[in-house]
Amino acid sequence: MLLGTVLVLLLAGAAPASAHAALRGTDPDDGSLVRQAPRHVTLTFTESVGLLDDSFRVFGPDQRRVHTGEATHADGRSDTARVGLPGKLAQGTYTVAWRVVSADSHPVSGAFSFSVGKRSATTVQIDTGSTEDPLTGGLNDAARYLAYLAAALLVGLAAFALLCRPADTSALRRPLVAAWWTLLGSTLVLLLLRAPYEAGTGPAAAFDASALGRTLTGRPGLALVARLVLALLTAAFLMWLSRRRDPKQRPLALAIGTALAAALALTWAAAEHASAGIQVPLAMTSSVLHLLATGVWLGGLVALLLTLRRSSGEAVVDDMVEVVPRFSRIAFASVTVLAVTGVYQSWRGLGSLSALTGTSYGRLLLAKLAGVAVLLLVARYSRRWTARIGAPAAVTRAAAVQQRVPQPVGAPAEHDGPEEPGTPDRAAEEPPASGSDPDIRRRLRRSVLVEVAVAAVVLMITTVLTGTLPARAQAEAARQAPAGALPPTTLITVPYDTGTESVSGRGTVQVTVDPARVGENGIQAVVAGSDKGLVVVPEVRITFTLPARKVGPIDAELTDRGGYWSTNSVNLPLAGNWTMKTTVRVSDVDQVSVERRVRIAP
Repeated sequence: MLLGTVLVLLLAGAAPASAHAALRGTDPDDGSLVRQAPRHVTLTFTESVGLLDDSFRVFGPDQRRVHTGEATHADGRSDTARVGLPGKLAQGTYTVAWRVVSADSHPVSGAFSFSVGKRSATTVQIDTGSTEDPLTGGLNDAARYLAYLAAALLVGLAAFALLCRPADTSALRRPLVAAWWTLLGSTLVLLLLRAPYEAGTGPAAAFDASALGRTLTGRPGLALVARLVLALLTAAFLMWLSRRRDPKQRPLALAIGTALAAALALTWAAAEHASAGIQVPLAMTSSVLHLLATGVWLGGLVALLLTLRRSSGEAVVDDMVEVVPRFSRIAFASVTVLAVTGVYQSWRGLGSLSALTGTSYGRLLLAKLAGVAVLLLVARYSRRWTARIGAPAAVTRAAAVQQRVPQPVGAPAEHDGPEEPGTPDRAAEEPPASGSDPDIRRRLRRSVLVEVAVAAVVLMITTVLTGTLPARAQAEAARQAPAGALPPTTLITVPYDTGTESVSGRGTVQVTVDPARVGENGIQAVVAGSDKGLVVVPEVRITFTLPARKVGPIDAELTDRGGYWSTNSVNLPLAGNWTMKTTVRVSDVDQVSVERRVRIAP
């Protein structure tokens, strides 16, 4: 299962990376026309960002790169990025490609344009470079998941040994060692991949000494170094714990273990969602508690499963009668902490109920909640068998109390020997101890195994969720976009239906108008069939008409580019609400035309 998860993450790495810092505004504005050349380009984000050596690349009207100064923060504000421009800039359109690192350690990139004096007559597609190397992104995602999983197992296995106090902990030693090595290895991989991940380059750049040096000066790199140090301290603690059997030292061991676990969780909280946005101190505290509760529950389930597998023999069975109810109580407390902190973190990341279905973050959160619901249902089933195992312990304790109750003078003496003939056997009347029933222990093992599998899936969704732009930040960026700024493209979805039963007989056409302003515009049209897949059709024709001024129709004269239709030279001379007529022909006799309105700005 773990191998499959890693493969899924590696394959998913080909998709664009999600980022957490959203661009709030640019100076000059995106798409603006300025009379005098600016001395600086300034970006403002929704949270603090880190700068790279190559954070800005500026391309001039001739498509050549413009020499710029070193990227800095504007006026000392950590949520800005600024780069100086040369004293003299030629007239025309400039494209700015940028890449920064958000406060929660994820890189974010993009591009915008502005014009000096006049807009360039033609627009050529500029290669602004890769936003993320697929292999680097996939390896980074896989290492992040393994680090989460290893930390949860490490915390949970140790907590189970200290809090549930099983008589035999030999079943936990190898998993503890494996979890420790996995945490150490994944953290080293994350540290080495940090520089290429931020720069969007291949994994080979991980061995650049200068890049590694820059990583060690940033907050994400420092958090990873702290995690390595804590991993070494944890190893020393576990070795000390394995040699100390004195019960009187258990409080000290609990205090040291809790401090190490909290510090370990803090290395995640200090470099992810909780470290940016609103209510940072409360959010980081909530994140630490959430991670600890996850570890105690998930790692404890694995520990319980391993312990149950060795529950044979009368002494071991008697021990499990005490251990299982203890873990049940600890698991209930962990779930309570997870529920409280999870609700708070969901509110902080979403900002509104509509974001649950309207954003990628919200939909991932719904998937996680569905997984947690399944997990709780299985846990309820496990708790049922846990109560059956714990029942004999309660009976034994009650009997012990009864034996200590003084008997009144003259009461019949208790017989230690055999009962007199004809006296019913009290032991025969009592039901057999359910904790000794192999069938009950087998059922509990199965339900715990299902819990572990579902929890691993939930943890994977959580890993993806931490790499997704929170809905609150996305909404904030949309609300605070600079006044007068225009989107670089306008996207119109045109549904069509020719009445035929083929896949291409009905579907949608995604039409992009760039930049949707007076003058030269580029048009791209992509046709998707009824199965949502791309389809090839004989012809797509688009014309523009401005009824208010009786202009048109102007034929876009699209060209088949082998999978999509496009043109870069549609001249729309006037501003206003134009009528865009899209005609899709799927055969020699079957075609349909659909009209949509599109706004052309001055």
